[in-house]
Amino acid sequence: MIPDHYVWFVWSIAFLLPWLAAYLAFPEQRRVILWSSLFTMPFGLTEPLFVPEYWNPPSLFNLAQRTGFDIESLIFSFGIGGIGATLYNLLTGRASVELSSVERSDPRHKYHAWALAMPFVAFPLLYPLPWNPIYAAIVAMALGAAATAFCRPDLVLKIGLGAILFVGYYTVFLLGLELTSPGYIERVWNLSALSGIEVAGLPIEELLFAAGFGAYWSSVYEHFTWRGAIFSQGSALS
Repeated sequence: MIPDHYVWFVWSIAFLLPWLAAYLAFPEQRRVILWSSLFTMPFGLTEPLFVPEYWNPPSLFNLAQRTGFDIESLIFSFGIGGIGATLYNLLTGRASVELSSVERSDPRHKYHAWALAMPFVAFPLLYPLPWNPIYAAIVAMALGAAATAFCRPDLVLKIGLGAILFVGYYTVFLLGLELTSPGYIERVWNLSALSGIEVAGLPIEELLFAAGFGAYWSSVYEHFTWRGAIFSQGSALS
């Protein structure tokens, strides 16, 4: 069993293994994987908003306990960013192409910037409400996914399946965490401040976080870069 002091570090590093495998195995997705990971990584700096209200993980150099910040959050955010943005592509054989000027002129696209910014605008407004900050994050990402679906109906399927796929992916890591460090979730998560609802022994908040992240992040690259999904014979499951 891994000592608690190193569990968060080992768990965050574990997310880099499939990231590296995908980056090496799918050269056509490398730009998206790297772009998305670099864009997601700074969100690890929001960790003080969740420590100790949501959880309080022992970290390298005790940084989380002393400052709220930690190295592991940056690694974790980097790892889930690239996979969250491409998991659907890798498993369904989807690539992307640039939208035509005709498609870009759709009236819905006047909300393009607002839809992209929705989670980042919503979270600061939701955070002060009398609830655990994880719920503000979940709702903010869900609003971002809904706004994207409205603005880009062509990405609705990717958003829905992206959420489902990332929940499955993230669940494997949560179960692995509990298997290698039994009781870690109970010791580190602030379960008394949450709903108490569990699925297979996992806090439902973690699964809702994965669903919200997968829904919004699975389409963010295409939305941000004005691209649309097409079926590619050269990708994963073709």
